[in-house]
Amino acid sequence: MTRFVSLALTAFLATPALSGELPPAVTDDMFAATSPAMVEVGRLLFWDPILSGNRNISCGTCHHPKFGTSDGVSLSLGEGGTGLGPERKPDSENMPEQRIPRNAPAMFNLGAMEFTTLFHDGRIQADPSQPNGLRTPLDQEMVQGFSGVLSAQTMFPVLSQDEMAGQYSENEISKAVRSGRLTGENGAWNLIAQRVRAIPAYQSAFEAALPEVAAGRPVNFTDISNAIAEFINWEWRSDDSPFDRHLRGEETLEGAARHGMELFYGKAGCSDCHSGPFQTDHAFHAMAVPQFGPGKAERFESHSRDEGRFRVTGKEGDLYAFLTPSLRNVALTAPYGHTGSHRDLAAFVSYHLDPSKGLTAFDRTQPILHDFKGKEIWAALEDDTEAERIAKAAERNSVSLSEDEVSALLEFLHSLTGANGADGRLGIPDSVPSGLQVDH
Repeated sequence: MTRFVSLALTAFLATPALSGELPPAVTDDMFAATSPAMVEVGRLLFWDPILSGNRNISCGTCHHPKFGTSDGVSLSLGEGGTGLGPERKPDSENMPEQRIPRNAPAMFNLGAMEFTTLFHDGRIQADPSQPNGLRTPLDQEMVQGFSGVLSAQTMFPVLSQDEMAGQYSENEISKAVRSGRLTGENGAWNLIAQRVRAIPAYQSAFEAALPEVAAGRPVNFTDISNAIAEFINWEWRSDDSPFDRHLRGEETLEGAARHGMELFYGKAGCSDCHSGPFQTDHAFHAMAVPQFGPGKAERFESHSRDEGRFRVTGKEGDLYAFLTPSLRNVALTAPYGHTGSHRDLAAFVSYHLDPSKGLTAFDRTQPILHDFKGKEIWAALEDDTEAERIAKAAERNSVSLSEDEVSALLEFLHSLTGANGADGRLGIPDSVPSGLQVDH
């Protein structure tokens, strides 16, 4: 241990003075504990379409290792689509109503205990003042038993008609959701739990994982979500990148990557927001990312705006602010931004250096979009008043970097890619207990 500390200190002291300090190395005690039995049942459930209303979409459909634990497109097609990633297409016999309004976020390190706020707008947060310890859009309807924010977050997509639940009248779960029945015997969550309980392999797996289930308690919806959370925690922990090894004193970043690190924690100001062990301050910032797609609007609303954190808090200072993402494996998680506005990491970095200018000159060929004739895709971007509001809200002043400095910054960002990348520790199961098709 003494040698480890000495090596880490030597590596730190060898780094030129930075205006922002390097973060501490990631350690085991930063992560919530997991049990192998829960991880394994969570793995099967993550890949099993049994959780979706029409039994055709799993968590892995939009969070796939092939696409950096996202789906490789700007705005996903959930229910009503077939295929994976950029190849996903609308089902001609069951057309989706609209695209998903925001880019599917990556899964890396979400099991770390410092991640207490999730979703682009932070609508799920740890809150000790609440009876269940969570603040969510469901307020007091949110049942108790979720192990934390990651458990709660994993199960909200099953309530979304565009993501996993399906459209009204298509199945018993979508009917429950549309009718506002989420909890109780005939609520959407319990209907999903009934499906899982009815599969002997899942019942046996939960009995092996949870003594109270072995003693006779029925498998609850929260058991399902807790298992998936433990799986995500285990599967996509990523702290073995060259940068991580640099922080631990096991090797030293050199050349362009080292220069990029100095820029990141210095002149470029990236660490103002991308701070801490996982390079996020877990706060919300308005960065003038281009808005397109259906926006965050209720079904009775006709606009295509997405006002970000403001829709959660109602505070004017939160207009167009979105949660700072962690940057581990960022080179694998294109496209970037809450709308997936940029397919190219270099283009997104350059955009961030001068967001207002970037918004004016936004290249519409950057997003990766499915061929889908839904709601007018560019409506918000073509609304001059809305574009002006987005630009005005931007917090960041322009930063001037040379081409060589931008290249160095990109080399550093590539040094954040872990040795296992998006592959994970356990990988995709060959099959799942429901017998439904797994998205390989």
